[in-house]
Amino acid sequence: MPDIEQQMRVEVADLVAIGKRLVAAAVVSGSSPPPDSVALASEWVARAGHIIHEFYGPASPSMSRFDGILGKYDFRRFHKDYYEHLAAMLGLCEAVLHDLDRGLLRDVRGLLRAEVFADFLTMAQHLLDTGYKDPAAVVVGAVLEDTLRGLATRLDVSIVKADGKPLTIEPLNLACVKAGAYNALVQKQITSWGELRNRAAHGEYGAYDDAQVRMMLLFVEKFCCDYGSR
Repeated sequence: MPDIEQQMRVEVADLVAIGKRLVAAAVVSGSSPPPDSVALASEWVARAGHIIHEFYGPASPSMSRFDGILGKYDFRRFHKDYYEHLAAMLGLCEAVLHDLDRGLLRDVRGLLRAEVFADFLTMAQHLLDTGYKDPAAVVVGAVLEDTLRGLATRLDVSIVKADGKPLTIEPLNLACVKAGAYNALVQKQITSWGELRNRAAHGEYGAYDDAQVRMMLLFVEKFCCDYGSR
């Protein structure tokens, strides 16, 4: 399987794993989820929607099912008496993984290209334009982290800790600047935007505003062009 196909399989498998964690947490929860779980659910749904759109197309039954679930349920809420929407979205993710594993997506090689990750920025722009600055910040941060990880790999810099866990934005940032990838000014900007992403992921929604997320998006778009895969 070519590298990009493997990357996309890893992405879909990660979506399945996240969905299972969210469902498992909801089953034993007697109240509303903590803010970081809400942020994770928002990012999960956004990533799943992007993958389904790219793999099957906007007019496909899978995309219609996704839109139906998203339109009917509130993904900011889930607990032991209200988690069928999480289970339904997980089922969609598992169906995509099934199709990938069994070669049922005949044109997948035409869809699996590096640019598919950059399309997350288009999704983030749409989230911003429709008033969802918080999931937009999480999605943009995920693109920044993925781009840093790819850059570190090309520089032969380790992307994991000693215990095997993946490095996050700031450790990757430090590693890349030490390897001479960019200057201290870029490093400081990445530190700032990484902090915004962390605040979004932990539910600190009042710590930043819509304008700052838009500035973050502009920076990450340029950073991807300058330091993304080439």
